[in-house]
Amino acid sequence: MADNDTDFPPGGGPTSGISVSLSAGTLQAIRERVGKRGVSAYLEKAAQRQIERDNLDELIADFDKAHGPADPDAVAAKRAMLTGGTSSDSGAGAAA
Repeated sequence: MADNDTDFPPGGGPTSGISVSLSAGTLQAIRERVGKRGVSAYLEKAAQRQIERDNLDELIADFDKAHGPADPDAVAAKRAMLTGGTSSDSGAGAAA
């Protein structure tokens, strides 16, 4: 929640400066990608993506609680339909 008690969605509302600590290697990697002046925007987008992932994890947990976990064979079959692979492809090398 913002300092003035107004709710904003992720990415909404005015900007606010904060202090963040990052390891030197992480900061270096970010600066190599976006330059010194792009760090804040990069971290804003990264934070928004993490919030989206957290929200999705909560939705999945709620679904699993209500309906049980997804059938791995059904997931593999749907993945094959979406990616053009075979249902035996486990997606082992895919990012989660």
